[in-house]
Amino acid sequence: MGLKQLIQKCSKKDTKAQAELYQLFSAKLFSVCLKYSNNYAEAEDNLQDAFVTIFNKISQYKHKGSFEGWLKRITINTALQRYRKQGVFEIIDESNIEDVEVEIEEDDVSLEFLLQIIQELPNRYRLVFNLYVLDDYSHKEIAKMLDISTGTSKSNLARARKILKDKIEEYKTSLNTHTL
Repeated sequence: MGLKQLIQKCSKKDTKAQAELYQLFSAKLFSVCLKYSNNYAEAEDNLQDAFVTIFNKISQYKHKGSFEGWLKRITINTALQRYRKQGVFEIIDESNIEDVEVEIEEDDVSLEFLLQIIQELPNRYRLVFNLYVLDDYSHKEIAKMLDISTGTSKSNLARARKILKDKIEEYKTSLNTHTL
């Protein structure tokens, strides 16, 4: 069955088609959920909530643009709703935002370590970092999605980068002292 036909059947609440759609996209969407969740269990909850929304809104998909992109946007928004309700963002003074660049060479740290320290960031920093760096949203788009100012988005990104930079430098220093 083609994707267009599968989408049409899902919009008619065909449970077999919904199960097939879930099988096709759940692994990719779960990895999205992991980026925006505190832990594995929360990611599972976000995935299930996202699919409920997807199945309820699938008839609104107009077959313009990537269907996978549409699914990803719903999944991200579903995960972000949890944080909007919790009020994890603090409003900051936009005048003193310092941009921090994190330069990482391939031999510096493993991808596993990098993913681990990103996951350990405070929610407000991790969400903005993931949206901006990993999912390529602009600060304006992030501000709208999270109901914060663009300055708060920029500040949270700068703070996330600073934390990551410090952790990477600490890790590299600990490696150097162990190899001496």
